Amino acid sequence: MNNQMMLVVTALCAALFAGCQRTGEVTVLYDDFAALDTGQVSVDVGAHIEYHYLEEAAPRGNWEVSVFRSVPGFRVAWRVQEDTTRYLYQSYNTAESKSASRFHPMVALTNDVLWENYTATVRFAPEALHDEVGIAFRYVHDRNTYLLALNGGNKVQIKKVYNGSGIDPEEEVIAEADFAYEVGGRVTASITVDGPNIRARIQDGPTLEVVDTLYGHGKLALFADVPARFYDVRITMPQHDYDVYLKKAAARDDEERALRAQNPKPVVWKKLKTPGFGVGRNLRFGDLDGDGVKDVLVTQVISHGPRNQYDEAGCLTAMTFDGDILWQVGKPDPDNWVLFNDVAVQIHDFNNDGKNEVIYASGFEIKILNGQTGQLIKRIPTPKDPRDDAKFDRILGDCLFFCDVSGRGYAGDLLIKDRYWNVWVYDNDLKLNWHAEVKTGHYPYPFDADGDGKDELLIGYALFDDDGTKLWEKEWTDHMDGIAMLPLKDGADPTVFIAASDEGFAFLDKNGKTLRKYNVGHVQNPAAANFRDDLPGMEIVTINFWGNQGIINFFDADMNLYKTFEPNQFGSMCLPINWTGKSEEFFVHNANVKQGGMYDGWGRRVVLFPDDGHPDMANAVLDITGDCRDEVVVWNPEELWVYTQEDNPKTGKLYKPKRNPLYNYSNYQATVSMPGWNE
Repeated sequence: MNNQMMLVVTALCAALFAGCQRTGEVTVLYDDFAALDTGQVSVDVGAHIEYHYLEEAAPRGNWEVSVFRSVPGFRVAWRVQEDTTRYLYQSYNTAESKSASRFHPMVALTNDVLWENYTATVRFAPEALHDEVGIAFRYVHDRNTYLLALNGGNKVQIKKVYNGSGIDPEEEVIAEADFAYEVGGRVTASITVDGPNIRARIQDGPTLEVVDTLYGHGKLALFADVPARFYDVRITMPQHDYDVYLKKAAARDDEERALRAQNPKPVVWKKLKTPGFGVGRNLRFGDLDGDGVKDVLVTQVISHGPRNQYDEAGCLTAMTFDGDILWQVGKPDPDNWVLFNDVAVQIHDFNNDGKNEVIYASGFEIKILNGQTGQLIKRIPTPKDPRDDAKFDRILGDCLFFCDVSGRGYAGDLLIKDRYWNVWVYDNDLKLNWHAEVKTGHYPYPFDADGDGKDELLIGYALFDDDGTKLWEKEWTDHMDGIAMLPLKDGADPTVFIAASDEGFAFLDKNGKTLRKYNVGHVQNPAAANFRDDLPGMEIVTINFWGNQGIINFFDADMNLYKTFEPNQFGSMCLPINWTGKSEEFFVHNANVKQGGMYDGWGRRVVLFPDDGHPDMANAVLDITGDCRDEVVVWNPEELWVYTQEDNPKTGKLYKPKRNPLYNYSNYQATVSMPGWNE
């Protein structure tokens, strides 16, 4: 038995709870779903919201979908229905899929995780008996919570949920009792939490009582592994506890307001229209016309299906930030904005002549265009696909990546990969250097690990030498969702960090030895920066998707997880942003007025975007105006806005971090923002 928990027999617990009888209860929430329109609560948006904000996936009323899997049925599990009364309905049976059965379909309240002591009463009716249905309480996020679960038609359990040894969180039963319930029978379940004391009562059924200290606060969620109807939810607090909560919430809100007042507000710098040729998160940035100012390349997507497996670059439109179109290659199509992955396109001075080219893959060719005019300079066929079950004879090209494996002193070598299985590295004349079969994951990362003046390449869970020799590889499942190598502290040896999707998040030394591994869910989009001056070295932020979307974790330079929270249920690129010109960076979650903003290394929302009608589907961070600080580019398929600081331009000594080069830009990049100053 866990030393944090003591199971208390019913007779003893009755006395325990009698000693803390609650009077003067305040109803802090009642929801019978009558205010919600009938229809879907879950929406089939899939990988799109890994790095896009979509309004249709936003909360409905008091509720947001907290657990999401890309499985038919699971994707659209929750909806509001009405026959004799209106209710929230979970329609999916997770036993239909091995992948889905590892997760509880769940909707969480959008209310406050600062709730501590309360009573929650929920009325619901399971429509099958073979699996679980119930309430998540003291919910910090869906991997850190307690559950009250009806299970198997014959028992009721209290569980605590925490990160375990794999993608699945551990669910430890800390109390249970026999309870027979029927298909379609209405159940009224109440849970009361008071400090470490937990009391669950089933109307006309058993009472469970237990003492546990793992979670002292958190909101409420509903979950069901079988089809089930939820009729209403009531949450009450004793007046004293409600007053304590209000005081804590006000202190937090006051702190964030004060921090926002210290930071420059975003103001619009530019607005551009992209009628008919716009895209989702598929912009590239760089100086195309040679005037020393960054321009933007808009690349539409041609999909050959299945979704996110066989895509290629479509129409390319080169623009200045004044809205002038420099050139356009291909035929624009307003339907070709949808993006669930990368496509192979970059802006880069590939021949090192001081002028940028556009390099992309389309029509089974790698093509190099003049950046100023869009005229074709060179083309070669893409590699032949070596797989027996390949859809095409040659690859379309999943992404392009530039590196220096030749020792030229600049990134004059090109890597192209297919979706998950192969990489090819070409020299500056587009002659093949080497090819490797490897579980590629998403986007590579270069680092001269042996100090010979040539890049080693982190690809998937492996490190390759400059000549294509595989130096090491981790035999992990799923795929790499973001990888980098850097010294986390001044003078330290380089450390590899990997967002390893279902394998969690890991730190390795440069020889591939695992230093620390965290099984915290499906981890994506890591970013390293100086988010906190009070901690030595760099901090790393990650975000979860697929199964536990929206959970954000912060790690320090000693590889410790120091903060976990769930501000919303969207994925994000978590792009570091040098907004103030001071040494601490923030990161951009998304650009939505309510669900987005910039967060600091404590998890506080310290900059909000104005409610001015701006597009908020996608965002990018880069210095465009030239004062060292970053602008935020926000866009949707119809228009693009750029925000800068209200005090732009700013002079004097300013923070100027060194980031991933813009010629290696990807929706799957591990962003590294190394400290630096302009003088």
